[in-house]
Amino acid sequence: MSGSAPRRGVSAAITTVLAVTLGAGVLTAPAGAAPLTGAAVAEAGAQAAPLAYPANGLWFSAAGKTGFLTRGPVNGTYQFQWNRYADGSVTTIDAVSADSTGTDVIMTGKGQYPRTSLVLQLRDMAPGGGTVTMDLRPLNATYVKAVSRDTILAEVKKADGSVELHLVTSTGGTLTQRKVEGVPADAHRISAAPARDGSALVTFGLTGTSGSRYRAAVVDLAAAKVVSTHDGSPFFVNRYDDQHEYSAISATHLAWVSSEKEIVTVDRATGVRSSFDPQGAEGMYLATGLMGSWLTYGNPAHLEGDGFGETNPVLPYTAKSLTTGETVKLLDYVATAWTGPDGTMLVRGGTVEHGDGLFRISLGADGRPAVEPVASTGKPVQIRYLGQRFPDRFDLTSPAPLKWELSRSNADVDVRITHRATGKSFSKTLNLYTESAGSPHLFGDSTFGLTWSQIAAESPMGKDAETGVYDWSFTARPQNGVGPDAKASGTFTAGRHLSTQHDLDQDAEPDLLARDAAGVLWWVHTGYDDAKKTLVRDYSPTKIGPSWQIYDRIETIGGIGGGPTDFVARDRSGVLWLYDVTRTYKTRISARKQVGGGWNTYTQLTGGGDLDGDGRPDLVAVDKAGALWFYKNTGNVAAPFAARKKIGTGGWGVYNQITATSDIGGAGAGDLIARDKDGVLWLYLGKGDGTFTARRQIGGGWGAYTDTVGIGDGNRDGRPDLFAYGPNKTAYFYAGTGDLHRPFATRVASPVLAGQPAFNQVS
Repeated sequence: MSGSAPRRGVSAAITTVLAVTLGAGVLTAPAGAAPLTGAAVAEAGAQAAPLAYPANGLWFSAAGKTGFLTRGPVNGTYQFQWNRYADGSVTTIDAVSADSTGTDVIMTGKGQYPRTSLVLQLRDMAPGGGTVTMDLRPLNATYVKAVSRDTILAEVKKADGSVELHLVTSTGGTLTQRKVEGVPADAHRISAAPARDGSALVTFGLTGTSGSRYRAAVVDLAAAKVVSTHDGSPFFVNRYDDQHEYSAISATHLAWVSSEKEIVTVDRATGVRSSFDPQGAEGMYLATGLMGSWLTYGNPAHLEGDGFGETNPVLPYTAKSLTTGETVKLLDYVATAWTGPDGTMLVRGGTVEHGDGLFRISLGADGRPAVEPVASTGKPVQIRYLGQRFPDRFDLTSPAPLKWELSRSNADVDVRITHRATGKSFSKTLNLYTESAGSPHLFGDSTFGLTWSQIAAESPMGKDAETGVYDWSFTARPQNGVGPDAKASGTFTAGRHLSTQHDLDQDAEPDLLARDAAGVLWWVHTGYDDAKKTLVRDYSPTKIGPSWQIYDRIETIGGIGGGPTDFVARDRSGVLWLYDVTRTYKTRISARKQVGGGWNTYTQLTGGGDLDGDGRPDLVAVDKAGALWFYKNTGNVAAPFAARKKIGTGGWGVYNQITATSDIGGAGAGDLIARDKDGVLWLYLGKGDGTFTARRQIGGGWGAYTDTVGIGDGNRDGRPDLFAYGPNKTAYFYAGTGDLHRPFATRVASPVLAGQPAFNQVS
C-alpha cells in the first residue's frame, strides 16, 4: 500500500518503545546510580539474585526491559522462549526465527531467517503487550529491522528492479508505508542495527563501475530520511547474518566492523572517523556495541570451544572510551551481545568471578561502564577439576582408562605419573579439544585420560609396569585463554586383574554367564548402584544361545590373549572347550575350540586370577584325589594352557567349591577362596609364583549358595568383590574391604537376576 503515515503517529510509536527506562533484573546498581524504590522494583521486575539461565537456552536471541529471549530444544524441537526477569516465568513462542529491537518488542516469523519471513509478528512481551501481524507479500517487501511495536524497516523491490527502504507501519490491521529518503536506488544487502533514540544505523552495498562498495547511513525514523552517510566497508558474511554483532549506534557515535575486521567509529557531532584493530582479534569475528561514547567489543566464542578444533585465544569483552581511549575489561568471554534498553548492552558470556550466564552492561553516574549479573547457568568460567574418575586401586591390565573430569575439555593437559618406589615416571601433553570427538584421550563427557596400554606404548615405565603406589599430577591450560590453569594431584595403587576377570565387553563393569533349566545361556550385564551399594542390571540380559546343557561346567577364565574375558565349558565326556571372546565395535563369541580331553578327572575348576604374576589370568583345578593343579595361561588361544603343574597334594577334596579372585592380599597375584562341606569359607593368598600361603578362615554359612563368583571389581573401588547365587533365585553382592581378616563386607541383596528364570549355573 502506498501513501504516507502522519509523522506524529510514527514518531510517537517509535518514541514510546525506544525511550524505555532501565530496571529489569538489576542486581547491583552502577556506581552512583539511585537505588530503585519498592514501586520501581515491582514495576520493572528487579530482583535480588540472578535468575537461572534456562538449561535449554542454547542461543541468547533478544534483550528487553522485562525479559530476554532464548532458543533451544523444547519437547524435541527448537523453540523460542521469553524468560521474564520478575518471576522467572517462561513463555514459549511458536516461531522459526526471531529478531531483537533492544526492547520488549521482538520480531518473529516462520522463515528460516528473519529476512525470509514474509509474514511476521511484532510481539510486545511486556505484561499486557499485544501482537501485530504484518504480511509483506503485497508490498513485495523484505524485512530489515523492527523499530517499534508497530513499525519496521523493510526493503521494497520496485517493478524496475530498484530497491527502496521503507518504514512500514500497521495501523488497525492496515499496512502503510513511507519511503526513507536518501537511500540510493542501487542499494542492496540492506541491514540495520537496533534503533536508539529515534535513529537507526543502516548499512548497505552499492554496485558501480569500480565494483562493490558499502556505506553506513543514519536514518531519522520520525522524518523517514537519511541524515548522514559514511563511506566504508561494513563487515558482511551473508545477508541473513545477525547484523547486530557488526554495527551499533548511540546518541554520540556510530560503530561498525569493517571488511578488514577493524572497528570503525564516527563521532556524530563532528563527523570525525577513526578505526583500530583490537589486539588479538586478527582473523576473528567481532561483536560490537555502543553506550554513549563507550564502545564495547569482543570476539564471539563458545566457552567450551566451537566443536571443530579451533583454539584461537578469546578476546575478552572490553569497553573503550572514544573520548579518552581508556579501556575496561567487562567479561572474560562473550558469546552473543545485544543492544539493550536505555543505552545498555545485554551480553551472554561470563567472568571468572561470577561464572557463566547473562550480564547487563550499563553506564553509572560516573560515566564508566559497570557489569551486573542477570541470569546464571551455574557453570564456572575457569576450568575446574571435578575429580578422579577411576578407583584408588587401579588395574594395570584393564582397558578402562585412568580418567579425570574437568568442568570443560578445551584444554591442553600436562600429565605426569610416577611410580613412588622406583621413581620411574611418564609425562605427556594431552591436547584434548583439538583431537576431535574421536580423541583417544577425550571421552565426550568432560572427562579425559589414557589407558595403561597407551602409557605402555610410549613409556618403558608403562611397558614394564610395577605394582604399588603411583603419584599423578596434571596442569590443565585453557586453550582459549579464558581463566587460570587448573592443577590437581593424587595417588593410586596399581594391581593386576582387578576388574577384567568377568568383563566380556570391556566396559569395566562385571558380566555374568547364567544357564537356565532349558539349557539357554545368558550374558548378564551388570552395573553398580552407588545408592543401593549393590550390583544391578545394566540392561536386559543377552541370549547367547540354546543347548548349553551338554556341558556340566562353564567357567569364565579372563582374557587368554589379553582381550575381553573368555570362558571354557566341559562336556559330559570330559572334553574342555574354549570360547574365545573378541571385541572391536561389538563383542563376538567365536566358535568353540577344543582344549583337550580327560578333564572329567577334576571335581572343581576356576579361573580368572593371575597366579604367577605374568599379567595373564590362569586356571586351577582340583582332581578326584584332592590334588590342586595349576594351568598357566600361554596367551595363545590355539593352545591356551601350558602343561599342568601340581601345586597342592591331597586335602583339597574337602572343598565342594573353589573360586578364583583377584588380588585380595595386595601381593600382586591372584588369590583363591574355597568352601568346605560345612559351608566354611577359607582364603588362600597367592604368592605370585603359582602357589598359595596357608589357608585362613574368613566366615561360615556359605553353604547356602550354589555359585560363588569372583567378579572382579564391581563397585569400582579397586578391590575384588564377590557375587553369590542361591536357591529361590536369591543373589547377593559382597564388596571387598581390603582387610585380610575380613576381606568382604556384609552382603547386600542384588536384583541383577530378578525377573529371570531359575539358573542351574552362574559363573
